[in-house]
Amino acid sequence: MIPAGSLLVAEDLHKSYGRTTALDGASFSIHPGEVVAVLGPSGSGKSTLLHCLAGIVPPESGTVRYAGRDLTALTDRERSALRRTEFGFVFQFGQLVPELTCTENVALPLRLAGVRRRAAEATAAQWLERLEVAGIGGQRPGEVSGGQGQRVAVARALVTSPRVVFADEPTGALDSYSGERVMELLTEAARTTNAAVVLVTHEPRVAAYSDREIVVRDGRTRDPDYAL
Repeated sequence: MIPAGSLLVAEDLHKSYGRTTALDGASFSIHPGEVVAVLGPSGSGKSTLLHCLAGIVPPESGTVRYAGRDLTALTDRERSALRRTEFGFVFQFGQLVPELTCTENVALPLRLAGVRRRAAEATAAQWLERLEVAGIGGQRPGEVSGGQGQRVAVARALVTSPRVVFADEPTGALDSYSGERVMELLTEAARTTNAAVVLVTHEPRVAAYSDREIVVRDGRTRDPDYAL
């Protein structure tokens, strides 16, 4: 049965790329304000699971429901709008726009949503301060350290007050100290705003910041809190 009060739920997902099976009956659930770590070795299907949960990649079968809505039934435009407004993303290498300043990078999701530049950048500055990198707002990504850049990426993910943050190996390119601080700030900010966090990682020290762990192996999930 699906856990009561779940915000995002996937049931029996299947996805293949050619002859390679990425997901083979994976299921998942997460509640508002919960941090769930998705663990597994390289090639286990954990990133594909994240992409299906976020509506980036459609599963071949199975369903993904967010706040009661079937993501697989939405149009591409509707899923894109959802990702801009209610989902936030943090990737391993940040994926910041190199031509923009750090403040402009954080403000970008707000600008795409139609917020005026001054208001968007004021909100971005507040998030940079919250992530302890207020002093680098005027610098470009290539001018800051990896740890600082990843904090900027976290600020960008949270600036729209998303209900779900998808973090795919968010500390994979950082040293241990920078990675620990990024995780502390990410989970603290998410819990303060009651955002759910889907955390994909292969590192137990990163997964330790979660409330619950799900193991993906050979495209299948082991989640003790979810039973069909």
